[in-house]
This record gives sequence, structure tokens and C-alpha cells, in this order.
Amino acid sequence: MNTQPSGSRSHASRYLFLFLIGLVVGVVATVMAMRAIDARRDHFHGSVMHVQGWHLNQLKKKVEQNRCAATDVLPNLKALRTMADDLEPAFPDLADDQRFAEHASRMRARLDAALASPPLNCAGVSTTVADLDESCKGCHQDFR
Repeated sequence: MNTQPSGSRSHASRYLFLFLIGLVVGVVATVMAMRAIDARRDHFHGSVMHVQGWHLNQLKKKVEQNRCAATDVLPNLKALRTMADDLEPAFPDLADDQRFAEHASRMRARLDAALASPPLNCAGVSTTVADLDESCKGCHQDFR
């Protein structure tokens, strides 16, 4: 025999259903709020770093693939040089810091040298990549 009245069982299922609806609405509202907060952030500095990292990795892959002719590496070097002009605007809080300005200037100087005398073989590309990695690591050690 069932000792519980049938009405209490239906009330429990209603409460469970309302709880689940409230949980789903809460999750949706939280996701919407997080996206709204993220949309207000400035993604420029992260984008500059991602694009530079991608082009630097492309140069590394070209060395691995033994595709190191000047025509293969120049597009990536040019893109890196263009992005290097955006370092100070991408990090306005650091633009007045002398160390940051030196790191950015050193990066541009190394890229200018690579563009003025492009590497013609994989050894030259490897040296250029190592120099650029050194520039990146120096800045990241000081400011990350």
C-alpha cells in the first residue's frame, strides 16, 4: 500500500522541475554576463602577441621543412616587422617604460636587419629565429 498521498508526490516533481528550470536559467544568465564582460576587454595586445607568435612558428616550420629561400621567409618577416610597430600601442601601460621601449626597439632592429639582408638558407633563418626568440623572451621575462 502507498502511505503517501498522491498529491505530495506531484508537488515534489513540480519543485524538482522548477529547480531544474532555475538552474538552466542561472547558467544561461552567467554565460551571457561573462560574454558581456569579455566583450568589454581590449583584445588588441593579446592579438598582437598571437599574430607574432604564429609568424614566428611559421618561420620555425619552414626550417623544419627545409623551405628557407628568401621568397619563403620574407612574408613572415615583413608581417613580424609590421606587427612590431604595434607593440607600444598594444601595451599603453608599458609604452612609457624605458625597458619596454628598448625591447621593442631591439625587436624592430633585428627585423630590419633581417629584411635588409634576408637569410638565404636554413642556417640563416634559424639564426634569425633565435635572435627574435631572444628578443621575445627578454621582454616576457621583464613584463609577464
